[in-house]
Amino acid sequence: MATTTIRLDDELKTRVAAAAERAGKTSHAFILEAIAQTVEQTELKDRFRREADARWAKILDRGKTVPWDEMRTYLTGRVEGRPSVRRPRARKLAR
Repeated sequence: MATTTIRLDDELKTRVAAAAERAGKTSHAFILEAIAQTVEQTELKDRFRREADARWAKILDRGKTVPWDEMRTYLTGRVEGRPSVRRPRARKLAR
């Protein structure tokens, strides 16, 4: 296990200690959890962006998409249980 030193100004150190106490943790455990949560959130954002880029590339490659207002109407109808709602068809992408 590696060791890393961080420098906190006095005000932040006091806030961390108070928050850790309220959470029933040591300052060390609180800081580790905060770092782990931040790393996980960053990794999730990165995966989301990669997925969005891949989907956009697929749309550009195929040249077809479903307009959001039509998809929203379709999905709302499905959620509301309306059997008459029709699935929208993909159309050429308007550029």
